Amino acid sequence: MLDGDQVNWTRYLPGQRAGHYESFYQRGNHPSRPLAFWLRYTIFSPAGRPDAAVGELWAVVFNGETGTHAVGKTQVPYGDCAFARDAFQVRVGDARLGPDALSGTAGAIGWDLRYAGDEPPIFLLPRRLYSGGFPKAKSLVGRPLVSYTGRLTVDGVEIGVDGWLGSQNHNWGSRHTDRYAFGQVAGFKGAPDTFLEMATAQNRIGPLWTPPLTPLVLRRGGADIALTSLGQGRRAKAHYEFRADEDLWWEFTTSDATTRVSGRMSAPRSAFVGLAYPNPPGGTKYCLNTKIARCSLTIVDIPSGRRHELESAHGALFEILTDEPVPGIAVRA
Repeated sequence: MLDGDQVNWTRYLPGQRAGHYESFYQRGNHPSRPLAFWLRYTIFSPAGRPDAAVGELWAVVFNGETGTHAVGKTQVPYGDCAFARDAFQVRVGDARLGPDALSGTAGAIGWDLRYAGDEPPIFLLPRRLYSGGFPKAKSLVGRPLVSYTGRLTVDGVEIGVDGWLGSQNHNWGSRHTDRYAFGQVAGFKGAPDTFLEMATAQNRIGPLWTPPLTPLVLRRGGADIALTSLGQGRRAKAHYEFRADEDLWWEFTTSDATTRVSGRMSAPRSAFVGLAYPNPPGGTKYCLNTKIARCSLTIVDIPSGRRHELESAHGALFEILTDEPVPGIAVRA
């Protein structure tokens, strides 16, 4: 189920007793200003309690010019939703998402958007790992580098969307990754056809932590630098920080025999919102979430030594998942 439109078919089987979360999310950035949206259509079904399954809408509109970010969340019984298992068609209450349009309302945020793009999917994991039980959480980009048009509304004030660049994404699993930093950039300065998807992730097995894995895919001019094998992810060097009174940042380096990619993502605390994610087995994870982070990359062709620099001033998705809320970043939903 990883060919063509099947990347966006729902994995959840209504009534299953195994816990499950599944999200279809869209994100887009203004072409020149630090403005962005993140819109998420989600299934949440707690382990052993399929009767408690719900559909959720999450929405954030980030405004880096004012430093204020609008957040909305709506929850409805799963019976008021429709998540197709044989097509890309999603409905949560009255909100809808399909292969070229989405509309809905969550709190004070509303949206009516169309999107277009013909890039093939990006897989952050080796393809064989998208079936089976390992890892417990899976993620892919159904359509990178899509362009959005339409409108957002925040507290009744309309925001026109024209040529905002972003992506359509799909993730699912039986439990959230225990710790991660996650990043994405749809278009860099002077390189609008370049797309970055990456993560640094760790899981806990009893009292022990697995080694961190850092998979990365960089698409440039239609060709992928895919550094996603388990060996490459383990050998990569990555570190992120979210200490009090400091910018949040993440630095990373990964390579194969021919290419090395290194870089940094960062954003001030004021660029983030805190979100509480229930975990299907129980408990709650906390996501520090921004879509207006800075990202710089250096790509080195190892045989020749040629270097290429890329930068996005405020177009990066940057998330960190934690076990507890982080002081200075309020949990808004």
